[in-house]
Amino acid sequence: MKMLAAFAALLLTPIASFAASPAQCVSWPKNIAEVKLKNAGITDITKLDRSKTHAVRIASEKVGKDLYRDVYDITFYEKSGRAIEVITSSEASSYECSMGSVDVFVVSEKLTDGSDK
Repeated sequence: MKMLAAFAALLLTPIASFAASPAQCVSWPKNIAEVKLKNAGITDITKLDRSKTHAVRIASEKVGKDLYRDVYDITFYEKSGRAIEVITSSEASSYECSMGSVDVFVVSEKLTDGSDK
């Protein structure tokens, strides 16, 4: 329940107030998310079609001197066509993408109004 509340708070925070981190650091959270999905038994890395992986940084917040919390929406695709969507939260700086652990939230259901099909 705490994780759900933290995730909801993260999504409800106004993105316009964020300052973008100096570099796109998608490779670190993407690689860690793959490992966590494997360790959780959700997928196996050998099943993934990495050429189809889609990642978008949806937020970046300055949390310290040259330290930013980046949030990515990453969708992995298995060779079978199955999509696995995750949201990651990690810290990065202008010189290092891996400034801490990566929190990975698996999106089990996306509720839409039907206009984004």
